Amino acid sequence: MTIRVALVDDQPLFRAGIAMVIGSQPDLEVVGQAGDGSQVPGLVAEVRPDVVLMDVRMPAVDGVAATRALVDALGERAPRVLVLTTFDHDEAAASAIEAGASGFVLKSAEPELLLASIRAVAAGNQVVAAGATRALFERFRARDTATPGPEYASLTPREREILVRAAQGLSNAEIAAAEFLAEGTVKTHVSRILTKLGLRDRVQLVVYAYEHDLV
Repeated sequence: MTIRVALVDDQPLFRAGIAMVIGSQPDLEVVGQAGDGSQVPGLVAEVRPDVVLMDVRMPAVDGVAATRALVDALGERAPRVLVLTTFDHDEAAASAIEAGASGFVLKSAEPELLLASIRAVAAGNQVVAAGATRALFERFRARDTATPGPEYASLTPREREILVRAAQGLSNAEIAAAEFLAEGTVKTHVSRILTKLGLRDRVQLVVYAYEHDLV
């Protein structure tokens, strides 16, 4: 199955280079491009991408505002958003994740990492620039630590354990090994956790865990 990618960046030359890299892959396809966040709703409606590769800083409507508008308008039907940023500790990138982005990758990343990140986000996984994960999510803890509500109380003890392990960045396979479960069982548990907590993906799960001081 081909992953449909939309590019949003205000630098045409940069977009052209990224499009060439993505277009070289048999399982990836660039289906549309835009130069500003204000064009994202129309672009998504027209080309229906699986992933939007979005620059976090643009002159008119930035990637944070564009991501928030996209998620607010489409909810679960919104494409995954992978943010491009220059700095691994970019406050704007953290804000984009709060707004609903599935992660961020540095503009200076190697092409192989960018391609792997697009595939990971399309599969529903989180992607955060190397070395920035803990520092990034600690910001969420510092901003707004709250007591978990009734949605957390609805989780089973096993689901709470898996929530913490997923928030620590473990993959389904790693959680399965740690909890002595089948990988498919872990996947089912994670899906149920997301549903019970009203979260869209694993990135929001990590944010939730840090905001509620669960890790």
